[in-house]
This record gives sequence, structure tokens and C-alpha cells, in this order.
Amino acid sequence: MSGRPHIAVTVSARSGWRIFPLVALNLWLAGGRARRWGAGRPADLEEVDGLIIGGGDDISPDLYDGQIVTSARLDPARDALERALVEAAIARGIPVLGICRGAQMINVALGGNLHQDAYGTYTASDRRWTILPKKRIAVEPGTRLAEIAGTAPMKVNALHSQAVDRLGADLVVAARDRGGMIQAVERIRDPFALGVQWHPEHLPYARRQRALFAALVAAARARRADAAQLSAVDVMAGP
Repeated sequence: MSGRPHIAVTVSARSGWRIFPLVALNLWLAGGRARRWGAGRPADLEEVDGLIIGGGDDISPDLYDGQIVTSARLDPARDALERALVEAAIARGIPVLGICRGAQMINVALGGNLHQDAYGTYTASDRRWTILPKKRIAVEPGTRLAEIAGTAPMKVNALHSQAVDRLGADLVVAARDRGGMIQAVERIRDPFALGVQWHPEHLPYARRQRALFAALVAAARARRADAAQLSAVDVMAGP
């Protein structure tokens, strides 16, 4: 393939019609081209350079030996597809960006687990159910997210009820909210993998949010060139 890196974007059957165009716009602004994937659609990783696991319904606790809560809305077919995609992408060296549910799926696919009732666990965390950037989080210094988006406190949106608990293999915490809840995770080795608990696709006017998509595209270009992805992201995020 030549030209813009092709990035697969998984979305839910219920809300994908309105979410996919937002993600596709952000990818286009970053230099990539989006392909819509979902349960029941063709999904061949050989045809893409990168992967975005999008937001949506809760992840079934069956995937990580958790306990179901009565308010959970589940999509088992999507769970199975996305877990397999993340596992295969990491094995094949394909970079991954996880958005909200997608951040949680990266963690689960790499062997971690989740808090099924995140705000019941982190009672000091601000629950702001909005696509507007009204929740303040702290980016961990020394992380790749800090290199990409800076270390200043970040205002994000929040539409989640689950959150990362025990970290999966090769993941570290990249951001937390004031109550201590994990808001971003990242992989410490190639291939590039970053998961953010918020929805940057709703914030294309914010430079720091656009940088997340630019980082994925930079990693996808590096993968095409058989080059080190984390190094390519670091160069992109340089001063």
C-alpha cells in the first residue's frame, strides 16, 4: 500500500454510524485513512497499517473473571472480535489506539482486568457524563503520552462506567484523575499501543487530542517502513 496509512476502526453496531465519521475526520487530519470494522464485517489485519478500538458498550466480565453489574450493557460479538484483533495486532507489530472501551480492551487482551463499577471503587473521582472537556486529569511525567500531549493538566470528556484495574503485560499507567482512577495506559515496547479513557474524537479542535491520532499514524508509517514505532512517535512528538 502507498499513500496514507490505512487504519481500521472498530465501532458498535448501535452507535457506529455517528462515531465512525468523527474518528475518520481525526485520522484524516493526522494523515491517515479510516476503514470501518465491526462484528459481522470483514476484518483482515493484513489490509491495514494500524488499529483503533473505539468506544461503546461495557466489556463483558467473562473476559477477565469479573463480576457483572446490573446496569451493564454488553456486546459479546464485539468483545470477541476486538480481543482477537488486539492480540493479533500486538503479535504482528501493528500499532493500536484504544478509545474509552478500547483502552479497557487493550488492557484485557494483554491479560489485565477491569473495575466493573469504576465510580463505586473510586468515590473521589469526578463523574462527569459529557462529551465536553469538563474532567481534569493528570498525565504521568516520563510517559510517552507526556511526550505526545505534554504534562500540563488535561481537560477531557468522560462517558465510561468501567476502568482499568490490574495492568496487562507491558503496560504502564499514563494518566489518572484526581481520585486515582486510571485514565490512560501505554505499552512500553513496540508495537505502539496507547489507550485513553476519554473520547478524543469529539475534541478535534484541541491540539493535544489531535496529537493522539497523529502518534498512531506516525507509528503506522513506521510499521510500513519496518522501522521502530516508538522512536517514530518520539520524533513526531519532539520539541
